[in-house]
Order: sequence, then C-alpha cells, then structure tokens
Amino acid sequence: MSAITTETEVILPGQEMQENADEIKVELASQWQLMWWKFRRHRLAMISAFVILLFYLVAIFADFVAPNTAGFYIAEYVHTPPQTLLLFRDGNFEPHVYGYKFERDPVSFKKIFAIDEEKIIPVGLFVRGAPYKLWGLIETDLHLFGPISADEPFYLMGGDETGHDVLSRMIFASRISLSIGLVGVALSTTVGIILGGISGLLGGTVDNIIQRVIEIVNSVPDLPLLIAIAATVPIDWPIVRVYFIITIIISLRTWTGIARVVRSKFLSVREEDFVLAAQLDGVKQRRLILRHMLPSFYSHIIASLTLAIPGMILAETALSFLGLGLREPAVSWGVMLTQAQRVAVLASHPWLLYPAFAVIIVVLAFNFFGDGLRYAADPY
Repeated sequence: MSAITTETEVILPGQEMQENADEIKVELASQWQLMWWKFRRHRLAMISAFVILLFYLVAIFADFVAPNTAGFYIAEYVHTPPQTLLLFRDGNFEPHVYGYKFERDPVSFKKIFAIDEEKIIPVGLFVRGAPYKLWGLIETDLHLFGPISADEPFYLMGGDETGHDVLSRMIFASRISLSIGLVGVALSTTVGIILGGISGLLGGTVDNIIQRVIEIVNSVPDLPLLIAIAATVPIDWPIVRVYFIITIIISLRTWTGIARVVRSKFLSVREEDFVLAAQLDGVKQRRLILRHMLPSFYSHIIASLTLAIPGMILAETALSFLGLGLREPAVSWGVMLTQAQRVAVLASHPWLLYPAFAVIIVVLAFNFFGDGLRYAADPY
C-alpha cells in the first residue's frame, strides 16, 4: 500500500489579521486608488509614464537643457557629423569631445569634416553659454551641459543644412510637437464630450442629427481637405497663429471618435438607478451630466485620451513633413524632418533622421501608457 499524505495550509493569526486588513483597505479604497494599485503592476506602463514625464520636463525647461539656443548656428559647420562624448581621458574622468578639421573630397572637391583627435573640447555640467530668458522671465546664461568654452563647436547629434545644432533643435521642437498633442486632445475631447453627451442623453431627433454630422465628417478624405486648408493659410501669418490653426484643424478631425464613445456610455448609464434618482430629485441636466454620469466612466475617457495624443503628434509631424503644417522658422519634429525628404541627403547625412526616433519613442510610450491605463480602468 502506498502511503497517502495530505498537506494542510496553516494560517497564522498575524497572517489572517493582515489579510483582513488588506480586504478592508480594498473595500474602503476609492476608484482612483484601485486604478493606481492596478496600474503599478503594469511595468511597461510605469516605464512609459516616466519617459513621457521626462520628455515633457525637457520641453518645459528646453532653454536650460539645450546646449545652444534654438536659433544658434555656425554657417561654416554645415552638415557636420555627430561628435562622440567621451567620459575618460588618460584614466581620469574628464568628459570631452574631439573637434573638427576641414578636408577636401578627392573626387568632388567638396569641403568635408573629419574628427580632429588632437583638438580636445572639455564638456561639463551647468556651464555658461548663450544668454536666454527662461519662460521669457528669468534672464540667465546657465545651461545643463555643454562645452566649457562657449566658442567651441558642439554638435552631439550633428549639424543640419544651415549649421544648426540638431540636438538643441530637437529639444526646442519638443515644445510644439508635444504641446500640440495636449491642446488638440483638449479641444477635441471638449467638443466630443458635449456633443456625444447631448446625443446619448436626449436621443431621438437630436441624436440622429449629431450622428449624421459625425458620419459626414468621417466621410471627408483627410489629405485633400488638409491640402485645401493649407493652401488658404497665408505664408506671412505669425507662427503662433499658424500653430493654433493647425491645432484646430486636427481637433475638428478627431472629435468624432470620443463623441461616439461618450454617446455609447451615456446610452447605457442613463438607464441606471442613480441617474433616475437624480432626475426624480430635480437635478438639472448640466449637473446630471457633469456630476453624476461622466464620473462613472472617467477612467475610460482618460485611457482613450492617452491613446489619442500620439495620433495628434503624428498628425502634426506628417503635416509639417509634407509642407502642409508649420514651416520655418517654426521648430517642430516635422519641420526638422523636411530636410530628410531627399534620399541623397539622407544617405550622406543620416543624423538628420534623429527627430523621427524622438517621434517613435514618444508615440510608443503614450501607447504603452494608455494600454496600462486601460488595463487599470477595466473592472473585469
């Protein structure tokens, strides 16, 4: 006969008390606390949230973070190759880069750049450089990093066709490319929630009219419409005005998605008991929507918004890349990528494609972050 053994789980009094305390904590927690506890378990979403926060901090403090100003250029250093940042020299910690020397191509006789290892350019943190006004208020010349001597060329990511520093331009370009996503989503969400809420709450003729408008907007092809609108925008308009026009155009093309989401949620929520109780209590429709119905699916809206922001960023980048959006002297990732349109230029100067990597990283981070929020907001 074979011996039959049974294992019994022994629960200690302290362990049982801890489990009871955890259950009570979960029962008393708010919806946002439950979402946060669930979101923390999504490692990729947490990393993406850190990346997004880092990008926005860089955009906010662009003047301080960038080694040069947005308009800085040296006409002699056109299409300079990237310098390699070296941390050690002769066994000592001495961050530095090598300088440049000019040579002639033996075939085309064009002036080309070569790294001059005999010329050492020391690099440091919190160095003095070109003066600027932080947020237009604080006048200073302190930069996070850069060459200790402000007269030395410093091109960690190379130079463009006019001698601008690609790294500094990318940092300043993040202001427009990242902010246009937030502003555009804010506008489209406001329009979508208002029209979607009215459509779902009232129903009937109003619902049919709004849904037909949504179908008409979705049926209009994007590219011909954008080309027509871009042709009507005067070239001499200020950058700020063009920025807001592009933002409004993108917003008016993307509000339909959030409107349909809100409508479907309102159709399901308006039959709930708490909505009926609020109506019987005489609550006005505005308060009913803002204080009772919308909070019941805030988490779903937030998750949808985080997935809509990268679409806005890609739309601005594509429009500027095609010449339909922002133009020089505006600085955005799409404007910078216009220099990489020609294959011959890109083959000789591949570092002009660096802004595309910034777009890819931000879009991926927003998608992973939105996926984590959707995971945390899903009660099932």
